Amino acid sequence: MNPYDVIIIGAGPAGCASALFLYQKGLRVLVLDRAAFPRDKVCGEFISPAADDILEEIGVLEAIQQSNPMRLQGVAVSSYGKPELCINYPPLPGRIKPMTSLSLPRYQLDYLMIQKVVGEGIEVREKHAVDDFLFEDNRVTGVKGRDEANRPFQCSASVVVDASGRNGLSLRRLGLIKPHRGPGKIALAAHWENVQFPHDYCYMHISTPGYTGMAPVGNDSVNVVLVVEDRHVKGQELDAFYQAVVLGNERRRSLLAGARLKESVRSVGSLAYDVRPVPCGGLVLAGDTTGFIDPFTGEGIYLSLRSAQLAAGVIQKAFAAADFSREFLAEYDRQRQTEFRKKFILSRILQKFIYRRQWCNRVVALLQRNPQMAQTLVGVIGDYFPADRVVSWSFLLEGVRGVIFPKPEATTHPVSATGLGK
Repeated sequence: MNPYDVIIIGAGPAGCASALFLYQKGLRVLVLDRAAFPRDKVCGEFISPAADDILEEIGVLEAIQQSNPMRLQGVAVSSYGKPELCINYPPLPGRIKPMTSLSLPRYQLDYLMIQKVVGEGIEVREKHAVDDFLFEDNRVTGVKGRDEANRPFQCSASVVVDASGRNGLSLRRLGLIKPHRGPGKIALAAHWENVQFPHDYCYMHISTPGYTGMAPVGNDSVNVVLVVEDRHVKGQELDAFYQAVVLGNERRRSLLAGARLKESVRSVGSLAYDVRPVPCGGLVLAGDTTGFIDPFTGEGIYLSLRSAQLAAGVIQKAFAAADFSREFLAEYDRQRQTEFRKKFILSRILQKFIYRRQWCNRVVALLQRNPQMAQTLVGVIGDYFPADRVVSWSFLLEGVRGVIFPKPEATTHPVSATGLGK
């Protein structure tokens, strides 16, 4: 008999959440990761408001709260050097506390999550690189790889969850990444110190040649992520290019006045990709291994946590039915597509606007004139309003009408330009 019911590849947020959900369902879990923790990686370090409920369900939210993270009250958008439009998260009916998003360093989040996994008694093996799957009758039945001392190992289980990210084993071994259409994107990230933003928002600045997301993470430190087409970076020295672009925008330069870079710039490519369905049984993908959308429409942590939650539910049903076939586990893919498909469509729609200066300016001006529309969009980006509130003909027609035929309207709290009344 196998000592494990489920093997999870990857101990990031998706892997840890998968482990905790499955453990709560009474399954025996093994987590493998090639890295040693705590580790750092490129991340927006900004977590959607909807993630709070999931983090609480797996027992991690309290530890995060005790670490005194930043709580951001909304999003501030600047279009091509214009003043920021500050949009508060709209209230969620039935919830008394205001909606806010967590902002904390990624290494801290990963550390708290893996500590929870270990604290529950779940076996975690760090510095264990998984190289391949074990197969039997077109079904994954385990994994094999090498440990820290380069000794081979192999482990068997009824289900393997691949949560190893954009370079995941499944994507490489089974050739699941679809050919990318359009220009490739790259994210350059670094923390800046001695920064004090005027308000607790995630600042999104759109300008040539890309956009930045800036999230305060406490102790007068801000994580600044620059996203550009990778052609702009070819042949460039990353630190010099990053600083020149970030400080080349007048609004960013004003916000970062007196700030200093704390570290060398880090980078990650392939910011948007789709993944084919898993072609065999016994295997489930979670987190970034399922695909990735451009981060302008929200961060990936919530998508990772929610995919883990959905996957655990289907895996539990698979054990109850003793059916680990591709057809049975495909129910997870259907659930995930149903939940995230319109959010992905929203991402593609916004991409058409943000890289066109005139249209981007008009969209931001439209949102300033229409507070309800602005808050609906931010609620969707925050992952607690369903995406079909925005990806609908009525909303899109209203938006197109407002962009082409603008009408002045009074603007009131909670949508305002920076410096106006809060």
